[in-house]
Amino acid sequence: MQATSSECIRVLIVDDHALYRRGLQTILGTEDGIEVVGEAADGVEAVEMAEETLPDVVLMDVGMPRRGGIEACRAIRDRVPSARILMLTSSDDEAHLFDAVRAGANGYLLKDVPPEEVADGIRGVHHGQALISPMMAAKLLTEFASLSEPDVVPAPTPGLEVPRLTKRELDILGRVARGRLNREIARELFISENTVRNHIRNILDKLQMHSRMEAAMYAVRQRLIDPDE
Repeated sequence: MQATSSECIRVLIVDDHALYRRGLQTILGTEDGIEVVGEAADGVEAVEMAEETLPDVVLMDVGMPRRGGIEACRAIRDRVPSARILMLTSSDDEAHLFDAVRAGANGYLLKDVPPEEVADGIRGVHHGQALISPMMAAKLLTEFASLSEPDVVPAPTPGLEVPRLTKRELDILGRVARGRLNREIARELFISENTVRNHIRNILDKLQMHSRMEAAMYAVRQRLIDPDE
């Protein structure tokens, strides 16, 4: 039985292929605790529908006409900051992944994942997890490693004041950059998952960023952390 709307994760589906949208709607309609509140066929409609429906999670394709998913992600972040954004794509191009992270996406999955993983992904990003498919996560970690090389990392911008993070926050951010989940970070540091979530929330507030991966990439570029340590 479907949960009541007050208990449901409200989802907006965005994809330019009508059959794919219908398929997702059918699959998610069988999931307890998930309610599809709207559909959009491109990035322009996505922003309009997000403002109208105020979804908890936007499930969005990367490549679409009129306005692509990355640009729509940025716009939704500005206009509906409470929404979590889970990107879906048929391409394993790491450039799209990095652009999505910089745009503030909370998760990034390939379209060939099993249907139940999409539902799990929606629940995960809704509860604050950073979700990336294993193959794409490996590419992101490779990017972190290359960024940490002295001849690759750009020097911090002169005159730019870098927000001060505590030693514990830097420790947690370093583990995020190495792909650790909240429960793994909590176990390694002998603290609760709730404490980890609170630290990550504080980090994002200080850095004025939307996602933990975006914060980790920024910290590597500014030489605040070394993901290899």
